[in-house]
Amino acid sequence: MLSLLVWLPIVGAVAVAFAPRSLSKTLGLGIALATLVVGVVAAARYDVDGGRQFTETREWIEAFGVHYALGLDGLGLLMVLLTVLLVPLVLGAEWFKADDPEGGGARAFVAWALALEGLSLAVFCATDVFLFYVVFEATLIPAYFLVGSFGREGRGQAALKFLMFQLAGGLILLASVIGLYVVSSQQGSPSYLLSDLEKLDIGTEPGRWLFLGFFIAFAIKAPLFPVHTWLADTTEKATPGTGVLLVCILDKIGTFGMLRFCLGIFPEASQWATPLVITLALISIVYGALIAIGQDDIFRLIGLTSLSHFGLITLGIFTMSTQGGTGSILYMVNHGLGTAALFLVAGYLHERRGTSLISEMGGIEKVTPVLAGLFLVAGLATLGLPGLSPFVSEFLVLLAAFGYAWYVGAIAITAVVLAAIYVLWMYQRTMTGPTPPEVEGTKDLGLREIAAVAPLVAALVFFGFYPAPLTDVSNPTVGDLLHGQVGVDDDPPTVDPAQVEHDVEEGH
Repeated sequence: MLSLLVWLPIVGAVAVAFAPRSLSKTLGLGIALATLVVGVVAAARYDVDGGRQFTETREWIEAFGVHYALGLDGLGLLMVLLTVLLVPLVLGAEWFKADDPEGGGARAFVAWALALEGLSLAVFCATDVFLFYVVFEATLIPAYFLVGSFGREGRGQAALKFLMFQLAGGLILLASVIGLYVVSSQQGSPSYLLSDLEKLDIGTEPGRWLFLGFFIAFAIKAPLFPVHTWLADTTEKATPGTGVLLVCILDKIGTFGMLRFCLGIFPEASQWATPLVITLALISIVYGALIAIGQDDIFRLIGLTSLSHFGLITLGIFTMSTQGGTGSILYMVNHGLGTAALFLVAGYLHERRGTSLISEMGGIEKVTPVLAGLFLVAGLATLGLPGLSPFVSEFLVLLAAFGYAWYVGAIAITAVVLAAIYVLWMYQRTMTGPTPPEVEGTKDLGLREIAAVAPLVAALVFFGFYPAPLTDVSNPTVGDLLHGQVGVDDDPPTVDPAQVEHDVEEGH
């Protein structure tokens, strides 16, 4: 099941690359939809209380204990479903405008998007650390070409900056991956299987050093302050569809890795580093929101909002509580849905106005009410409006933050106010006001464009009122990580029986 899920888009990318140009977009969308079907089938067969499932383990490099090993738990399943949903929506939304009349640009874009999908799915399914590292690094290839080959002027420099940051993180991660081989060899036979490493007694000092290698790589990928500077440049210069693939899928690998490997393999080191990580997360939350407020480029603004959101996700992870862990996993899913919708609708707006500068927009809502409405819903989801799914995850993370320390929660909650400022001000400056003459006659969204965004909006509303399908899948994974690996238990609520009896007698 999982090999099919991973290899279908990778093989499909090769097929698209050699397909006739006139068929490339249709073939690519068909492969993305087929991958979505496989993901849905896997979800339908998944037992929420069954632990890691659909496991495949084959020896790969026996001398180093490396295996081709795949498996899914609740965290991986939700990331897989997010990935297989977003890729066909991106291909449908962009229906990429080719660089030449015969569609060669469209063929390359679709092929790279499918390659990125397959490699990202391999990351979320890998249960061997060495295999994870290989596909973790391999995702940079399609991502680099998606940023550098498609987008606006300056995209080449943005792609290079993105690549340099990611390669630096990958090299640091490699050192820790090698360190795991040394430690496992000293305690018997070398193994990179996650199931073996989770039982390994790594030791305090080596565990902390190895943890730092993993965490730094994931902090760059996420991103987290102060290794975030590649993010805004990339989202500003790339196409909206590429922005979705990078921010809503690829960057999730960072927070996914914190949960899967930092907490799973290095529980003691994760607790040791918690004060520093929470400090960096709080800086990301506030700093990302503040600098987003002052941005004039709409895609740069959306990218910087994600710095604040990834700070909240990281904060939830390192509060070491069930509420924080569940909230973080839900936040990863809901951020992907809301930010993807915001990117795509902003792309439609950019096409109609011919500029991404907010200061040069305004007054379009009267002639394009559907575009304005979808943009508003996506923006309200970004700021965590009750009734939309990001509110649920944000609420859980903030509860966990106040449970950790009142001042941590007090700082984190400023993100709610700041988000309202940058979202509502962005909407006001782009949509409201007098209608300029050049905007008169602008076409509203077509059926294809609406169809690409409608599933995201529907998911935002559905999970906003009924998040149980997400929590039912994520809770067992959080429990296994926190109670089984890290060894922490949430403080149970305390109730004074005498006070309860008194309140009942008084009618309270």
